[in-house]
Amino acid sequence: MHLRSPALNHHATSALWGIGLGAFIWIGLLSVEVVSRLAALLFGIVGGVLIFFAVLLLGQDAPRHRDTPK
Repeated sequence: MHLRSPALNHHATSALWGIGLGAFIWIGLLSVEVVSRLAALLFGIVGGVLIFFAVLLLGQDAPRHRDTPK
């Protein structure tokens, strides 16, 4: 039996990466207490949004072209 990964839209995948890594930045800044709670939240949100757009624009592979037999 061959299991395949579930089909997710590229926008949904980008959103999951942005939310996950934005939360990681936020929790990381809270844990080391470098900045205040509000600043950590803002850095997490801004980082998540930037990661979302980076994955959205740069993360999709180019479609493969099938070789036609001659």
